Amino acid sequence: MNREFAFTAGLVFCALMFASGSRAEYIVNLQAAAVFTEKNDIRIPGDSGTKFSLSDDLSADTEYTGRLEAGYLHKERDYFGIVVAPLSVDSHGRVDRDISYAGTTFPAGTELDATFRFDSYRVTWRRKLVARDDLDVWLGISGKVRDAEITVQGGGKRATKANTGAVPLINFLVDWRFSLPWSFRIAGDALAGPQGRAEDVLFAVLYDVSASTKVLAGYRVLEGGADNDEVYTFSLFHYAVAGIEMRF
Repeated sequence: MNREFAFTAGLVFCALMFASGSRAEYIVNLQAAAVFTEKNDIRIPGDSGTKFSLSDDLSADTEYTGRLEAGYLHKERDYFGIVVAPLSVDSHGRVDRDISYAGTTFPAGTELDATFRFDSYRVTWRRKLVARDDLDVWLGISGKVRDAEITVQGGGKRATKANTGAVPLINFLVDWRFSLPWSFRIAGDALAGPQGRAEDVLFAVLYDVSASTKVLAGYRVLEGGADNDEVYTFSLFHYAVAGIEMRF
């Protein structure tokens, strides 16, 4: 982890310790998902490499992953939490042109194997802005650390580009209890800027198994990328999600 993430995590840790002594409760959300790739375009370096697609020029596997969200809810008003969201997608195939990637050239027709890894770690604070019997609306911020790496290999050659960095995101969550014990949730992190964008949004139906436990099923979209001299990468992934949320 880099220094920015360690600093932010430290602030959240202090907030959690405060919350634990002041009418707080723990929330743990565990999710499993099948991941489908719609778009995964790359060019590295961003100003001189070959632009190609890990999902169109190559064939991307359906992958399976998990996700952990955990935190404190303080006085039913402020939430402080963390997210651990790993992702790794493998692609395979041949491209009918030379591919220049990260300083290595793969000749046309080479059998290629590529791995796109995008692990995300976040710390989040959000506050409840609307509190009704049937509706809760939360808004806050997340500090995200991406630990990313794209590897391409084939024909006895291998090239890798790793990238680790921290970005701020807008965090939001809406729970609509349309017909208890059923509810509908939209939740995520998102931000767009001149050099890139990131969106990670869940749409899910939840069912209250008990006062402290919910099960959920839904759809997550993960999209984003960057365009600069170092990297060009834009991706779009679809998740089929199932999970459980518990309060203690």
